[in-house]
Amino acid sequence: MGTSTDFTVAIAGAGLSGLCLAQYLTRAGIDVHVYERDPDPSVRRQGYRIILDRYGLEALRESLPGTLHQLALATGEEPGGHLRFTDSRLRNAFTVTFKDEPYATRQVDRLTLRSILMSGLDRRIHYGKAAVAVDSGGPAGLRLRFADGEAVPATVVVGADGVGSALRAQLMPDAGPANTPMAGVYGRSPLRPGGESIIPDALRTSAVLAIADRPGRAFFFTSMRFGENPREAFARLAPDSHAPTADDYVMWGLLLRQDDVPTGVRGDLPALRDLAARMSTDFHPLVRRLVDTADVDATVLNLFATGRRPHRWAVPRATMMGDAVHVMPPFGAHGGNTALRDAALLGRRLVEARTGGTPVEEAIAGYQDEMVPYAFRAVDTAAGLMRRLTGGAAVPHWVLTRVLPRLHRVTVPEA
Repeated sequence: MGTSTDFTVAIAGAGLSGLCLAQYLTRAGIDVHVYERDPDPSVRRQGYRIILDRYGLEALRESLPGTLHQLALATGEEPGGHLRFTDSRLRNAFTVTFKDEPYATRQVDRLTLRSILMSGLDRRIHYGKAAVAVDSGGPAGLRLRFADGEAVPATVVVGADGVGSALRAQLMPDAGPANTPMAGVYGRSPLRPGGESIIPDALRTSAVLAIADRPGRAFFFTSMRFGENPREAFARLAPDSHAPTADDYVMWGLLLRQDDVPTGVRGDLPALRDLAARMSTDFHPLVRRLVDTADVDATVLNLFATGRRPHRWAVPRATMMGDAVHVMPPFGAHGGNTALRDAALLGRRLVEARTGGTPVEEAIAGYQDEMVPYAFRAVDTAAGLMRRLTGGAAVPHWVLTRVLPRLHRVTVPEA
């Protein structure tokens, strides 16, 4: 399909939602360009593994060419599995079992998924372009302006530039995110540091949230096993695309209060890893080993925030997606799926405007009217889970850490 340049879309941000929308529009023959503030695609860690639910999987199926969709499924891990809630010594409180149905859920590596979403977009992704404002006027109706003084014309501008969005104050002036008391120090450790799996067989198909004895602290971990090695899968299905180097790993996160994170360590990766080590000393030896074997350069600090519902969209032909609108704490695996759902929905609306004669302003308003309710249900759910699992309510915390674990056998012996 040829690309028409009389209808142009400029996307600020080359995260999952921005790239997914670019794939959708490219398939439909719409001229789209993505502008990313980072100087190149590898300069910054953008998370580890994510669980795709039916919304995320459907968005990928709808947005990607068939071979790239197959690649996303091939490199992911099979659906099913469990989420165990335990005390700090990994004694079960209760377990949630996920549906073991084809394509119900799939665990994927975020970096691998981002590489898949970038495939075929080489000339449409522009790095070192930090979007700062949207101006009215220009040959297409709008102009997206950058920190370097340059600007590009566009029929539609989409802000997909994350929780730190520079466009949000202009496009959604009443909806800046709210801070929360919680933060996470995230890391990645080899699954087989000495040739044998660091995760015991009893936890092979389980993610674990270990809740500390004191409220406001917990430790999460899960293994990421690739269904097919990404290099082999890319060579088979997308030989002209860049394949990331990837081995099976354990993704972990120490959840703690923001007050427990010294200001001086926030940009210091070794200091962050050391902070995680100090604050996990009272956990099971498996937890301490994960932190001790972590890749220091892969350590990330995330200060949890919650998006606030926008009540006014200030520029009719501009809108926003993903964390730029509805950032949420990482409880319940909603964030990435909601962002991908945004991309597919907005893609459908823009294609309708381009091919069906729907006014652009009406198409974007329709997207916003549908997106805000489902996105902020997810925000409320994630924030509620965070409060229940890390808050200071005495009775629920006591039940989770003292009562329920005594009813179960020890899953992972300490020696």
